[in-house]
Amino acid sequence: MNAVTKNARILLTGGRVLDVAEDMDRQTDVLLENGRMIAFGAEARNLPYDRVDAIDGCLVLPAFVDLCANLREPGEKHHATIASETRAALAGGFAHVVTPPDTLPVVDSAAIVALIQEKAEAAGAAKVYTIGALTKGLEGKRPANMAALQQAGCIAISNARAGFANDETLLRCLEYAATLGLTVFFYPEEPSLANGCAHDGFMAARLGLPAIPALAETVALAKQLLMVEETGVRAHFSQLSCKSSVELIRIAKGKGLPVTADVAMHQLHLTDAAIDGFNSLAHVRPPLRSEADRLALCAALQDGTIDAICSHHQPLNAAAKLAPFPATEPGISALETVLPLGLKLVRDGLLNEHRLWQALTVTPAAIAGIAAGSLTTGGGVVVVDPEANWCVAPETLSSAGLNTPFLGMAVQGRVKGVYL
Repeated sequence: MNAVTKNARILLTGGRVLDVAEDMDRQTDVLLENGRMIAFGAEARNLPYDRVDAIDGCLVLPAFVDLCANLREPGEKHHATIASETRAALAGGFAHVVTPPDTLPVVDSAAIVALIQEKAEAAGAAKVYTIGALTKGLEGKRPANMAALQQAGCIAISNARAGFANDETLLRCLEYAATLGLTVFFYPEEPSLANGCAHDGFMAARLGLPAIPALAETVALAKQLLMVEETGVRAHFSQLSCKSSVELIRIAKGKGLPVTADVAMHQLHLTDAAIDGFNSLAHVRPPLRSEADRLALCAALQDGTIDAICSHHQPLNAAAKLAPFPATEPGISALETVLPLGLKLVRDGLLNEHRLWQALTVTPAAIAGIAAGSLTTGGGVVVVDPEANWCVAPETLSSAGLNTPFLGMAVQGRVKGVYL
């Protein structure tokens, strides 16, 4: 990727300009300043500028927004750092990254929020937005100080994949969040049903691996949706993995509940077949599921039942994937492969181009409540070469984590430049 450009007036010539939020799709020149399109066409060429970048054959898009990326700080610098992973985010076209609260220590105080923001600002790459803890220490016993977390800058709250002491605790937490107007992010999983490491299907049975049924997700999701209906809290359901979850979200939206949902890009491409041979690089949570689930997720993304695509980026060092499969840490380093994998979905006819860009820009920006997602918001501009061929390999990735099942894969589509 070319160097990130900041604080300059740049004229981009010869590109196709795409902005779903503004219903814009045209071949034209654009003038950028401070991560914002300030003019296009003849007006752009007639205004003063510092530099011309010729980008023939490339796309000009709002910078991408990721609703779930684990940056490993604070607490897990042996895997990666905020500095390394925000650079990887920009390499993948993401200028905005939302990070969950399950760090070490947990994001349950204003001090931890401030620490993350200080590190992100010092890195000077992608902007980081924190999700605060729903319960103190993510222990599921008592509500965290959500008002203080909101004041500290948290855009939402979540209990990540941690459980609750009882349903009343969850209900009271949601009531509290609703009074503050906070969005609650759910990663639906019933802990008592999720003691395995692979999808409950043929592959897990053949390999003798303890399984996690789709029911672990849908039981939690159904309960959470009922509580959303009861409390009126705004809710976002992240990393859906199965057909049944799609059906529940579709029903909830049909009832007018204030809910949105996303899916991780790897769930749109891989199934549990990827773990054959005990391939720990495909060990992820929620687990990769069946082909029927994969196709249902793709269809739900296309029809809008699923609103956004996230990376579910989880960088890990090499040692984390070297134990026997059940003992390896789940997670895929994913920020830099979202773009080419998304373009592959378009080429394969599973997703149209409009929905791809919508799910990476304006919709996740709206869910996160941030000023991004359009070329005119000042949230950054990304230039993409959709025909660029490259191989996913250690030398082509910026992330400190090389834990991806797509290693060695030839892909098409790469970020050529980011303008902030």
